[in-house]
Amino acid sequence: MSNTGKTWHDNHKDSLTKGQRAADVMRNGMGSWPFVGSFVGFMVLWAAINSWALANNAWDPYPYILLNLFLSMLAGLQGAILLIAAKRQDAIAAAMSRHDHDTNVKSKEEIDLLMSINSQQLEILRELQVLAVAGNIKIDTAAGKTSDRS
Repeated sequence: MSNTGKTWHDNHKDSLTKGQRAADVMRNGMGSWPFVGSFVGFMVLWAAINSWALANNAWDPYPYILLNLFLSMLAGLQGAILLIAAKRQDAIAAAMSRHDHDTNVKSKEEIDLLMSINSQQLEILRELQVLAVAGNIKIDTAAGKTSDRS
């Protein structure tokens, strides 16, 4: 399969492992308003069920020790996921920086080549002007016309 038409970012995304993709999906999910809203909704539902709906038969009565245990485990897991995601983001930034550097180096080489060609063209023009003056030929640079002055 050819990489024609694909950007650097597309090629990078295609090279990700399943674990890296999962870390990105989880980071993007946990860092969103829908996650925050659903998380708050879940805790309110937990409290409502255990405080009012089941009242005397609640599996986790107030002060919700089981919920606190789950929240603590979730916080530990989220910390690890966020560290993985931050590490991935650092790797992406480093790769993009390297790509930018390589692009800048290549651009500089091309600009240097164009400047060299431009210098050669200017030198040729100077030589033509000297020859034209020596041969008594007027060069109209705006129109590109020549005429013999004799």
